[in-house]
Amino acid sequence: MKKSSLFLLTLLILSLPALAQDNLSGQWVFNVETDMGSGAPTFDLKQDSEGKISGTYEGQLGSSDVTGTFLEGKFHLEFSIQGNAIVYDGEFIDGKLQGTVNLGGMATGTFVGTRKEE
Repeated sequence: MKKSSLFLLTLLILSLPALAQDNLSGQWVFNVETDMGSGAPTFDLKQDSEGKISGTYEGQLGSSDVTGTFLEGKFHLEFSIQGNAIVYDGEFIDGKLQGTVNLGGMATGTFVGTRKEE
């Protein structure tokens, strides 16, 4: 019984660094491809312990405050530019963010985001 408890505790401790890395806080560069062209906006995100995201967007559309969520590897980011709702939905896979974008109904597409090197 003691061996199995020690084994489980060891597994938990070893998995903690991996769990801690599933945090979207930081600066990200997204490579976006849409049916109206491409771009490379920058997101500066902060994630709290409950998975709530806040931050900023800077790109071809201008700049805006961003809100969102991150739960079980899936995220949702949204902001508004000139009254248009911009929505990014996707997953955190192998250290990258990837998914789909809806640019206020004007264009749709896909993206891959990587952490900005400091």
